[in-house]
Amino acid sequence: MKVVLKEGQQLFFTSDTHYGHSNICRATTNWIDADSVTRDFKSLEQMNDTIVNRINESVGEDDILIHLGDFSFGGFDNIKTFRDRILCKNIHLTYGNHDHHIRRNKGDIQDIFSSCQDYLHLDLRVPVGKEVKRYEFVCMHYPISSWDGMNTGIMHLHGHVHLPPHLRIAEGRAMDVGCDGNGLYPIDYKEVYSLLKDRPVAKLCLPKDHHEKRI
Repeated sequence: MKVVLKEGQQLFFTSDTHYGHSNICRATTNWIDADSVTRDFKSLEQMNDTIVNRINESVGEDDILIHLGDFSFGGFDNIKTFRDRILCKNIHLTYGNHDHHIRRNKGDIQDIFSSCQDYLHLDLRVPVGKEVKRYEFVCMHYPISSWDGMNTGIMHLHGHVHLPPHLRIAEGRAMDVGCDGNGLYPIDYKEVYSLLKDRPVAKLCLPKDHHEKRI
């Protein structure tokens, strides 16, 4: 997908917001020994409000938000409830493992997003004066060990594994852009590029993720 940013327009990434997911909220979880894999909120409402507020603080109405999956949880109605609370008009979604209603397009729910897909090769063009800067990202909910264009420096962005801030950046040019590693905020493309541009070309090798800790 080719995206050309307009003057003043920004582009952000996020993933794994899990709006409405009671088990990821420490006050309401049923998971055993879950402190390390839950969010420290006193109620589910507080967690949901924080997620919405941090997106809206960062992403403007005319900006672009690339969401890499696991948009919401807790029933079909939460998808639209969450979407209606986000001010940004342009949200592109890659399907996560919890986005089955969106994947099936129940009630034409895909219409509330600008696009929906499993895999997104983002060709981002940013006009700067008379020049146009180009950034390329291979985006998917799930981390993949090797990706198209890795050898030329194309960056891989993913979610799913809920890595903390100190583990979110891989040895190579890959990164977990899930909100848990970024204080529940989205992250803009310039920061992603700055964090990854000087890293070596290397396949993705993940540390243990939060799914394994619950086994």
